[in-house]
Amino acid sequence: MKTSSKVLAGLIGVCVGDALGVPVEFTNRIDRIKSPVTKMIGYGTYHQPAGTWSDDSSLTFCLADALCSGFSVDAIASSFCRWFNEGFWTPYGEVFDIGHTTHYAIKRLKQGVPPLEAGGKDERSNGNGSLMRILPLVYYHKTLDFPELIERSHQVSCITHAHLRSQIACGIYISIGVCLLKGLAPQAAYLQGIQDVKEIYSQSLYAQEKHHFQRVNSGELASLPIDSIRSGGYVIDTLEASLWCLLNSSSYAEAVLKAVNLGEDTDTTAAVTGGLAGIYYGVENIPDEWINQIARIEDIIDLATRLEAAIYR
Repeated sequence: MKTSSKVLAGLIGVCVGDALGVPVEFTNRIDRIKSPVTKMIGYGTYHQPAGTWSDDSSLTFCLADALCSGFSVDAIASSFCRWFNEGFWTPYGEVFDIGHTTHYAIKRLKQGVPPLEAGGKDERSNGNGSLMRILPLVYYHKTLDFPELIERSHQVSCITHAHLRSQIACGIYISIGVCLLKGLAPQAAYLQGIQDVKEIYSQSLYAQEKHHFQRVNSGELASLPIDSIRSGGYVIDTLEASLWCLLNSSSYAEAVLKAVNLGEDTDTTAAVTGGLAGIYYGVENIPDEWINQIARIEDIIDLATRLEAAIYR
């Protein structure tokens, strides 16, 4: 697939990483070392055919779809509810994977709770469910002032994950993504990205959360040994693992396969990694054999075209 669209590269980057991880989700690292994933496979954990993506991509596409009509937290929340109720933006018309915190928030949305109040705010509501779908907001980097972009990232997180920790993780991820869109290489984008949000997260509001991001903010994440990288569903673990995989790879394929083969929350770690890797390496460097197996690929291409037109018109 030959195209220069960074919007398409990010969306397909998320989706391909997700689909690579779906069949082995919840398997442990020892299993992945013994039998590493090297290609797009099917069945496994959810008994789905090869190229099937999960809630990670579905909610990313729901966000992107809502953004095609402008920024509205109500529209985004409605899109998430359509996914849960109607199978909107699922690969085959049904939801087969959903996190507890996201499920709780959607139930609250259906009860009429306003979107910015629906997400869980307690310590246990820091799964990776908002980080996994936040990528489409990065494309507003040319049309919004940077603090406003980060604030919108926080708002979109709050629809399902309202704890400050989840909001900050989304903000850091978007900041690094912006730097990649500006043409910086991964290590430079990482260092510049954490620097760009430093002033925002130096505010007293965020002081209590600062220590949770110590490893990310150190600038030394890439040098950590693999044994210290955790790949479960906790938002900090996913942020660290995805950045570590990106920083310790030299191609899209290497980055997402490294993420999958960490084990545990394989689809989300690879989706979060894949969004950034897709932006940097471009869709032309995502293996065609993987893209060609992805469910609803033409719909995804159309969505990217519509989002690009909506944001950059």
